[in-house]
Amino acid sequence: MGSYVYAGRLKQAGRDIEGMICLEMIGYFTDEPGSQFFPLPFMRWFYPDRGNFITLVSNIQSRGFLNRVKKAFKRGTDLRVESLSTLFIVPGVDFSDHRSFWKFGYNALMVTDTAFYRNPQYHGPGDIPEILDYDRMAEVVLGLKSSIEELTGN
Repeated sequence: MGSYVYAGRLKQAGRDIEGMICLEMIGYFTDEPGSQFFPLPFMRWFYPDRGNFITLVSNIQSRGFLNRVKKAFKRGTDLRVESLSTLFIVPGVDFSDHRSFWKFGYNALMVTDTAFYRNPQYHGPGDIPEILDYDRMAEVVLGLKSSIEELTGN
């Protein structure tokens, strides 16, 4: 993976980075009750059952970074944002490029609509642009803009 090579080169060069934000599936939203599923059954007691939110996911080491991003994200949008800092035992938390940064000891998080835990068309023939919610996707971008401004001091 390119992200593994890149993170490895950053580490080898002694680069100190504040954190990496990985965008992974940010456009599928639904307000239907029971539309959100979870990798572990008990999670349904802590998170909404409707797929109308975005999630920030990190490992335990990146929890502080995640909290900073989440706080600033909320200032930039009214879109509901949930978060999870956890161990690798939760299926799906390391399914993207952020994992490579974790492997080299960097803070990193994934921004996700929860992919196949919500979208029944995920990577199937029905996974087409028309099923995306571009208004809420734009709200994700506004939240991330606010987060990046906070992280960079702008």
